Amino acid sequence: MKNFYYTKSHRMMLTAGVAVTSAIFLASCASIPAPTEQMAVSKAAVTNALSAGSNEFAPVQLKSAMEKMDAAERAMTERNYELARQLAEQAQIDAKLAGTMARSSKAQKAADALQEGSRVLRQEIDRQTQ
Repeated sequence: MKNFYYTKSHRMMLTAGVAVTSAIFLASCASIPAPTEQMAVSKAAVTNALSAGSNEFAPVQLKSAMEKMDAAERAMTERNYELARQLAEQAQIDAKLAGTMARSSKAQKAADALQEGSRVLRQEIDRQTQ
């Protein structure tokens, strides 16, 4: 008979522990604020990447940033703020990479064009001096 009470008591404590743990978990989830600032910063980074020409020079990185931004917006709608923050941060990083890659590619193209112009000019000077 004693084991029965011990088991019943043990079950009651286990149930109470689960209830307390659940309450703490729910309270911690409710205390996470919406990452509205991070969302805005990440959206701006995607816009900057687009204006830098990343759709032409870094399409894979831009696509990744845009997909993560979409997922972050869905997480915001679902009030999963921690996931939304993480996805927005990842989108921001991908967008910055895409923008940097685009600007670098444009700079390289400009440098190549300058070198070609110098080469043609040197050829013309050489031709005229002969």
